[in-house]
Parts: sequence; C-alpha cells; structure tokens
Amino acid sequence: MTAVSFDLDLLAELTEVSGVPGYEDRVRDIVVRELEKTVDSIRTDAMGNVVGTLDGESDYSVAVAAHMDEIGFMVRHVRGDEDGFGFVELDALGGWDARILKAQRVTIHAEDEDIPAVIGSPPPHTLDETDREKTPEIEDVVVDPGLPFEEVEKRVSPGDLVTMVQTTERVGETITGKALDDRVCLFAMLEAARRVTDPAVTIHFCATVQEEVGLRGARALGVDIDPDLGLALDVTVANDIPGFEDGEHVTELGEGTAIKLKDSSVITNPKLHGRLQSIAEDEGIAYQLEILPSGGTDTAGLQRSSGAKPVGAISVPTRYLHTVTETAHVNDVAGTIDLLAAFLTTEDGTYDYTL
Repeated sequence: MTAVSFDLDLLAELTEVSGVPGYEDRVRDIVVRELEKTVDSIRTDAMGNVVGTLDGESDYSVAVAAHMDEIGFMVRHVRGDEDGFGFVELDALGGWDARILKAQRVTIHAEDEDIPAVIGSPPPHTLDETDREKTPEIEDVVVDPGLPFEEVEKRVSPGDLVTMVQTTERVGETITGKALDDRVCLFAMLEAARRVTDPAVTIHFCATVQEEVGLRGARALGVDIDPDLGLALDVTVANDIPGFEDGEHVTELGEGTAIKLKDSSVITNPKLHGRLQSIAEDEGIAYQLEILPSGGTDTAGLQRSSGAKPVGAISVPTRYLHTVTETAHVNDVAGTIDLLAAFLTTEDGTYDYTL
C-alpha cells in the first residue's frame, strides 16, 4: 500500500469537523492555528473568510483560495406529539441528493450542545409500491434524536445546524470520508504554505466561506484583497467507476492532480494553465486535464470580483461527491500539494498572462 507523504491526522481533523455555509467557525479555528505557523499576518472579515499573508519581495500578489464550508442543513421545524417523540425537519444548505440521506447519522448543533441523531428510514417491506418508487426530497427527510418531543422542543430551535457524521479513513490507496469537498484542498493549501519560504511575490492563502451556496466568500474576498492573479483549489468529479463511459469520467483516481481548463462557472486563463502543465512536467508531477461540464468553484469568484484577472485552478479528483464517502487517491492529494508549492515558489510576478 502506498505510503502517505502528508499529515493524515490534520486531514482527518479538517474533514471530520463541522462547518456548513455561513457557520464555518470550527474549521476557521483550525485554519488560523495552522496558518499562524507559516505566514506573516492573518486576518478575518465580516463574512468569516480567513486570509493568511506571506509577504514577498514585490507588491505583486497571488491569491490561493480553498473553501471551508461543507454541505449541510438548517433546522426549519421541530414536530411531534405532546406525549411522544420529537422529530426535526430540515432545510438544505448546499446541493444534496436526498437519496443518499436515509439511515445516516447526523449531529444537531444546538445553541450550547451537540445532539446526536439519525435520519429515519422506514423498513422497505413496510412500504407500498408507490412509496418505493417515489423520488425522495429534502423536505421529506426526518431527523430522529431519540428524545421526547418536550425535550427536543426545549433543546432544538429553528436555525440550529445539522451536519453528517463520518470518520475519515484510509481505504486501500484512497482516503474516504465526509467533506473532502473542500477540506482536502484546504489541507493541500496549508501543507503548501509550510513549504513556501521567502517568496518573490506576496501570497494570500485564503480560506473562503459559503462556496457551496454560490461562491459568495470568494466574490467578496476578491474585491477586498484585489490580487494580481488567482488560483483556486477544489475537488472535481471522478466518475471512473462502473456505469460510466470513458468520456464521462472527467478525471480518474491515481492519474494525478487535475489542472482545470473549464467548468460551468469559468474558463481558466490558457497561459496560466499552460504554465501549470509545464511546471508539472518539469517537476515530474503526474497531472490530468479537467474539463468539468457542470459545477462552479471559487475560481470564478476571484476572476470576476475586481476587474479582469488571470485565474487558474488545481483540483483533487474525487469520487462520490456530496456524499459522506467522498474518496480521493493519496497520490493525487500529494501531487496537488507538490504542484501548488512548485507554482508558488517559482511565481515571480514577471509572467505575462495577458491574452
């Protein structure tokens, strides 16, 4: 089995902690703790974005962005009978497929406590044919904390948050768990920050918020820091499993880090993604090209926030996105760290990305 060349404990800590859009506090604390070891200054803003700045020899600045938030839920209603059990209904924060939610463990993040709960799933042999064939919706999901209604009503309120429960594990040549989207890239950014010393340009390591609900943090941050160049990090689709044709794979696990050419929100700067490819080839870093038919990333948020800027993106190929078993290959994670560090070390502000 391939040896892991990075801090797996830190990756597990980042992925297992909770942080839904707009409420990334626990993730933010870890990011600040880690960036304090490597950057010259750190600040946060009113949205919750974190910017750790490593001062360079010139004023030319590069923003590297990875988002902290994971898809989750907000409590919209507590229901039940006075003498029975209480149940919780949800509103989605981010793009969920309700089919994968049945029989999952969750945590309700109440005001002063975390409450364990499960998402109910009726036994299949008790359902009629219509119920079996029905496509589930988030509005149909019911969370069961196993408590009397009176107690649930006292401890849980509309607006409380709910996240999935899952540990992060090594499975063969892969890492699997919840919230690899985008904590595995957040981790890659932190690891690369450790390697970059005395850069020629100023580097802003940006941990962004609310990406899963519309790239909101990156759009605001791009205005505030106004970088000369933006590079986003995110996971990308790897449909390299039975049931998909080769052309539908987008990327394949174990074939290297992915250099983005496009997604539905952005077309990356050709000179920038060309330079990333050249660096990968010079450094012997395995890579593949990403052409993602749908889905957006912080790349677009940086590109359009403060005038026309050259932007690019490096992605970690990941299976089973937006589930609790998101899966990435250890070599692809390591390659993403290597390519990001090599790019930042060699960027000197003199490359012409004008088209």
